[in-house]
Amino acid sequence: MPQATREIKRRIRSIQNTRQITRAMELVSAAKMRRAVQNVLMTRTYASLAWQLLTELAGRTDPAQHPLLAKRYPVKRIGLILVSSNRGLCGGFNHQLVNRVNLYLAHHRQQQVELEADLVAVGRRGRDISFRLGHSIVAEFTKPDVTTRLEEITPIAKLAMADYLSGRYDRVVVAYTDFISPVSQKPRIKQLLPIEEEQDLYLGAARVPQAPAAGWQPVSEPEQASASFNYEYLFEPSPDRVLEYLLPRLLEVQIYQALLESDAAEHSARMMAMRNASDAAKDMIDGLTLAFNQARQSAITTELADITSGRVALEV
Repeated sequence: MPQATREIKRRIRSIQNTRQITRAMELVSAAKMRRAVQNVLMTRTYASLAWQLLTELAGRTDPAQHPLLAKRYPVKRIGLILVSSNRGLCGGFNHQLVNRVNLYLAHHRQQQVELEADLVAVGRRGRDISFRLGHSIVAEFTKPDVTTRLEEITPIAKLAMADYLSGRYDRVVVAYTDFISPVSQKPRIKQLLPIEEEQDLYLGAARVPQAPAAGWQPVSEPEQASASFNYEYLFEPSPDRVLEYLLPRLLEVQIYQALLESDAAEHSARMMAMRNASDAAKDMIDGLTLAFNQARQSAITTELADITSGRVALEV
């Protein structure tokens, strides 16, 4: 029995040490998460409006004005930028993203049997999982722990645009995890090239829609038609010069925003994973403490019984 109590005490000390580590990792991830969330909220509105401008511009501008506005059909080769994490201990963060990539490719292979896809890995964990699953990885970029500067993603954007302009890919997409809240993150695949709104019926909405305000009424089709405006863009000094500078910069913003979203989602997922690990360790410690007390009480009771029976035997 003393050996059993010593074993339980050893296990309790081991779990306490593990809980200290997970608790420290939770605090570090929480600090990084606050910084990453601040970054993503500062740029999200601008990135959303920039993408809206791009889609409207692509829909109203002659594709002959710039090669990035060209659209190629059928889609036979896809370039996919996979934004994952460098380290683990973040739950199913990376596996859920790779599973969503597999779903995306399977959906498109139903329409184009001979579809090929090349992955550009940003983050080591996604690269390793994709390699084990047999995906073709053509390039790898170092992912910073917390993205802070647009220059950090410039090589990725240049590679994607250069491959699209050369005709290597018919479509370029970026796969990342969209940050919704510290307890909710959803994998998302966003099409960058060609510039158009893609309806992800099989992927679901990227963010949870907000409830309509009080007094909101749906707009009828005649009212929508009357509210729409027929307009065109005027370029100064010339379409060539404006588009040559504007399109690459706005596409870089979309990739930059994807990395910011992924940073916030990663640190949130790791913080929650470490919190769950700390809570689980506490529950294990409580259970082992109860078992230790029961074992010690049993040992004391046994010793008292031996002493009592020995004394009775002597008196007899």
